[in-house]
Amino acid sequence: MRARYGIPLKVTAGITAVGAVGLAYAAGFEARSFRLRRITVPVLPRGMRPLRVLQVSDIHMVSGQRKKRAWLQSLAGLRPDFVVNTGDNLSDPEGVPEVLDALGPLLEYPGVYVFGSNDYYGPKLRNPARYLLEKAQGRHGLNGNAPAVGVVHNPWEQLRDGFDAAGWLDLTNTRDRLKLEGCEIAFTGLDDPHIRRDRYELVAGGPEKGADLSLAVVHAPYLRSLDAFTADGYPLILAGHTHGGQLCIPFYGALVTNCDLDTNRVKGLSTHTAEGSTSYLHVSAGCGTNRYTPVRFACPPEATLLTLTPKD
Repeated sequence: MRARYGIPLKVTAGITAVGAVGLAYAAGFEARSFRLRRITVPVLPRGMRPLRVLQVSDIHMVSGQRKKRAWLQSLAGLRPDFVVNTGDNLSDPEGVPEVLDALGPLLEYPGVYVFGSNDYYGPKLRNPARYLLEKAQGRHGLNGNAPAVGVVHNPWEQLRDGFDAAGWLDLTNTRDRLKLEGCEIAFTGLDDPHIRRDRYELVAGGPEKGADLSLAVVHAPYLRSLDAFTADGYPLILAGHTHGGQLCIPFYGALVTNCDLDTNRVKGLSTHTAEGSTSYLHVSAGCGTNRYTPVRFACPPEATLLTLTPKD
């Protein structure tokens, strides 16, 4: 017996079954298969001791995600010198207490943070085809220069207050410093370029004099931000946002980055060059997903332990 368009019913049933198995794997297993990526980046001055930096990103916490909370809590056992949170902690307006609980042990360590669009605004159920098209084109529907209309406002102020109370530094379009044992690290941060809240003119000028190291931090790795940081001479830029492509093709990689960054640099360590200068760029694939697309394929959720070492 044949179905419409001449496709055998057995073939149709087989395709449907394979799709169902793939969806079950992507949502039921891989989206909760948390990993730790370890990389080494030679950016420190000669003679300086190595620094262990834990980057967490794109948690997208939804109430009830106990396995994710337990895994995040366990990362404190890495004993980093400091933590960098590159945003999109929320995917649920009720998720702030669970984010603070999940990060509670890490809040005992020095840290810095920037926010992403999902910290400010809740996700909306949308046509998947339109969503993927906009991701592929790097489009965004919110403009930081105008009030957001027709969106769910997340209680980001509560999240900020929790981080600030623990002593983490808010890098929203600003600079700040961490004093660690034997060294001082300067940071320059931007608010989220994905919703046009970045204001580089407020932080322009390059690495700070007197600091042992200056790092750049931003949620979404849009080229305008990467160009500005790199041209100003920052040795390392930390970002998130891309989810590593989230739905990737094995042995090929990501199809989209959700910004104007090329897919070859959708996650992990790479370099960026602008105006004759070159910086290291690390993009975290993050450890969560939008609550309405809770799947990952060939792109496990992750955090990254970066060991910063002296330059050769």
